[in-house]
Amino acid sequence: MIEIQQLTKRYGPTLAVDDLTLTVRPGHVTGFLGPNGAGKSTTMRVVLGLDHPTSGQALVKGRAYRDLPAPLRTVGALLDAGEVHPRRTAAGHLRSLAATIGEGPARVRAVLDMVGLGDAGRRRVGTFSLGMRQRLGVAAALIGDPEVVVLDEPVNGLDPEGVIWIRTFVRGLAAEGRTVLVSSHLMSEMSQTADHLLVVGRGRLVADVATDTLLRGAEPAVRVVTPSAGTMGELLRAAGARIAAADGEELLVQGVGADTVGRLALDHRLEVRQLVTQRRSLEEAYLELTHDSVDYRSQPVAGTPIHPPLEQEAAL
Repeated sequence: MIEIQQLTKRYGPTLAVDDLTLTVRPGHVTGFLGPNGAGKSTTMRVVLGLDHPTSGQALVKGRAYRDLPAPLRTVGALLDAGEVHPRRTAAGHLRSLAATIGEGPARVRAVLDMVGLGDAGRRRVGTFSLGMRQRLGVAAALIGDPEVVVLDEPVNGLDPEGVIWIRTFVRGLAAEGRTVLVSSHLMSEMSQTADHLLVVGRGRLVADVATDTLLRGAEPAVRVVTPSAGTMGELLRAAGARIAAADGEELLVQGVGADTVGRLALDHRLEVRQLVTQRRSLEEAYLELTHDSVDYRSQPVAGTPIHPPLEQEAAL
């Protein structure tokens, strides 16, 4: 378990983490989300004893990292896959870590096989792709068979097969009862990987919630495409629906389900070209939560809309 209690960290005048309290529990994959500059990396560095808190504390199994009797056997971490000397071989890098905890070549071979680098152990790290370095970083995190695993952006640089692999892998670690904390900017991946989400913004906790609960938090909408959009809109309003948005033949409907929309279309012999129930994505939920916590906000280039605007209900 990771426990962070009233953690504050300043770098000179910059407040990176602001009175942060949260718990990462075993048996779950916990996603750690937040915009750039939200304090995620700083928090993880404090957990791993790489930075000292200005106030508060970060504990792993009830102890500060520096007080753990065997740190690599308690917590394994991947923060920066590039922090390996490029002239070292993958096996050589892992052997140096293994030696500090009394492990030998057998453990090195085991973790290389575990991450899919069994045939690359003798290669120099400088010849590795970014995805291979990520795999090596995961292997290093697991060298001590730790109870707690902390991974910062582990899917960065991985190909689609690698992304599926890391998703399955971390869920397997959690199923074994380990504590797994994963930071990522890929919302679609986190929605498939994380059981629980911790969202931070400007150094403070924004949300501490189960992934399913967050995704169920918004009312689903029904997207219907029909050449009779005007008539369909009138029928739906009469049935108690709300037309959230409209764009030509497309309606976005709330308050009724797709079955109601389909039945109305059938009863009134209206052609329907598409009928889809849309639920809020993790990306949408995340953007709502962190809307006021973003330091840099992009704006579309004037005159070149990214998507055609949807007209509001009043235009129907």
